[in-house]
Amino acid sequence: MLAPLAALLLAALVGCGAESNGKPAASAPPPHLVELAVAEPGRLSYTADRAGSLRALREVMIVNQEEGRLTELHVREGDRVKKGQVLVRYDDRILRAQLDKASATLGQAELDHRRNRQLMAKGFVSEDAVARAATSLEIARAEVRLLQARVQHMTIAAPFDGVVSRRLAEPGNVTPQHTHLLTIIDPSQLVTDVNVSELVMPYLSVGESAEVRIDALGEALHPGKIVRIHPTIDPATRTGRVEVVLKPAPPGARPGQFCRVELTTGSHERLVVPLVALQRDAQGEFVYVHQDDGTVRRTGVASGLRLADRVEIRDGLERGAKVVIKGFLGLAPGQRVKPVGPPAAKGS
Repeated sequence: MLAPLAALLLAALVGCGAESNGKPAASAPPPHLVELAVAEPGRLSYTADRAGSLRALREVMIVNQEEGRLTELHVREGDRVKKGQVLVRYDDRILRAQLDKASATLGQAELDHRRNRQLMAKGFVSEDAVARAATSLEIARAEVRLLQARVQHMTIAAPFDGVVSRRLAEPGNVTPQHTHLLTIIDPSQLVTDVNVSELVMPYLSVGESAEVRIDALGEALHPGKIVRIHPTIDPATRTGRVEVVLKPAPPGARPGQFCRVELTTGSHERLVVPLVALQRDAQGEFVYVHQDDGTVRRTGVASGLRLADRVEIRDGLERGAKVVIKGFLGLAPGQRVKPVGPPAAKGS
């Protein structure tokens, strides 16, 4: 009876000693659950709808070069004019009289110069006298050219085929030099300026097509073309200016009308990932990349064009990389993770 009891006590002591002297093995924390997506080439094209106002591509202010009394001004707002058509005439009688006087002086200067050369050949006058006569001749010629130009400026012609949009003077008015008399526009070519985000600007180029909807003309889309991309970005709005021309302008389109421009970037192959994979903090943009050892690393990237739920990665990521798109709460670089969901089945 004593022998079995002693054996039981010995077993109990041995068990207690094992628990007090040995440490239970610590269990490793479970891996963090994440969902992954693969960075792969894709085609992104971005459509931007921007509002603007139409204006004439060619618009010229007609101003006078000479002061004087306006004698003829027959065109009014809305009148069509042809290139070279006379628009304005000034009273040029005084200038023409001065031109006649200068022409007579020129004739006398030519006669004096010719006579002095003949006398110098005979030794009656010096070379200095001939030189002075030649100078007088050139001055007289210059005076005639000046007055001829001033007389021409008393008549103003249309610089191109167009329409009179403003008339600011009347016949009989005495106008000082450089007075704005008329404005001529070319209604066949209209242009609009729109502001576009700096993120879209690199993907636009001169000559690309655009579509323009003019609210006053209904829902129809009219073909346009990018004719100019301004080189600077507004630091306050982070937008740049793009000019889109309507050529020819649709019937009924007029400068000043409200319009909407649809710009579509070219569809090129780019490295894209789901937009939710892109993270930001004080250090910049980054993604979590799944590594072969089951951990994740933080990788800084530079993003580009965004469309719907996808974003272009310009730099920092290689094709085929697996990035985390779900499970960011509590996730840290170097942490062991377990991919879940359909994308994880593709991973090795």
